[in-house]
Amino acid sequence: MWSSLPLDVLANIFSFLSPDSLARARSACRHWHECVDTRPLSTKPILSQYHPSWFIALPLRAHKLCFAHNPIFENWHKLSLEFLPDLVKPIATVGNLLLLRSVSSVVLQLIICNPFTSQFRYLPRPNITRSNPAVGVVIQNTSQDSQFPEFEVYVAGGMSEAPQGGTTYESKLEIYDSKNDSWKIVGSLPVEFSVRLTVWTHNDSVYSNGVLYWITSARAFRVMGFEINSNICRELQVPMADRLEFAALTSRNGRLALVGAICGENACVWELGDRDMWAVVEKVPNDLGIKLLGGSNGRWINTKCVANNEVMCLYKELGSGMVIWRERKEKNKWEWNWINGCSSIRSQRVDNLPIKGLLLQPSLAPFASYSN
Repeated sequence: MWSSLPLDVLANIFSFLSPDSLARARSACRHWHECVDTRPLSTKPILSQYHPSWFIALPLRAHKLCFAHNPIFENWHKLSLEFLPDLVKPIATVGNLLLLRSVSSVVLQLIICNPFTSQFRYLPRPNITRSNPAVGVVIQNTSQDSQFPEFEVYVAGGMSEAPQGGTTYESKLEIYDSKNDSWKIVGSLPVEFSVRLTVWTHNDSVYSNGVLYWITSARAFRVMGFEINSNICRELQVPMADRLEFAALTSRNGRLALVGAICGENACVWELGDRDMWAVVEKVPNDLGIKLLGGSNGRWINTKCVANNEVMCLYKELGSGMVIWRERKEKNKWEWNWINGCSSIRSQRVDNLPIKGLLLQPSLAPFASYSN
């Protein structure tokens, strides 16, 4: 019976499988393999209900591998990135894909890939040759049923060649538009913004209510924003900016959020409200914070955070474990929990690497429109 089911019916059944279960189904027979490779397997409501986001850990020091945590079975997988021609560093997720930066080139070169299907594609090079810029991503069609949404990549700051020779801080802002697969220059930034985005800013960005935000990486922390429609730059104060040991921007329920902590206290989650005022909405439970820091005398330095609308993860190294704040829809509330780190996979030891974490819902569907 299963071998005679129409592909669209079979694809609907496969939509309820997790990616690792789907991979096993894909290898069962030629009929199932064809279904997985040629049919759309899911819609966003099914994805969000049955397939919570996976935590993808990429080593900070360039390696051609990454690690993925399945939140349903609470296990870790090791994924090879040997199919990529370059060593890479992570920037963000775009739908079910990873946006990466090549570290094989001094100037900016972006790559989009699916680590679960070993597909990748270079994005065109920007019009301005620059090194070490800040990069931000804005997803355009989040309401549409698409695994590969339209998106824009914003590049700001960085160093470029000066007219008289040498290098200078680049003030022009450039955007990549996936709809036409091209770059365009859309405006300029104040010099002080260009400097901060080049020297003091990680590549992490958050888009909220028409503004693309970055946070500086050195105390006292500052938040810089770029209003998309008006091309206006703005700056936000950070609560306890000169005392926080770490600070990270996230988005929660469509609003800009900030996670941070000072020595000897619990980490807090703030949300940005009216008149650009921050309000504490949650605190990390003390026992989970101590566990993450490795003891009551631990420091919050080097803590990182990644979040989406369903989960927030605080983490350090690959093997140190994570504190997560996850939405429990069946209980209509958010709960704090602990996830063990990745110290071994199939009884093989894994080095405790410094990592950057991303959240995505894996897909085994080929991305034909982005194939290399």
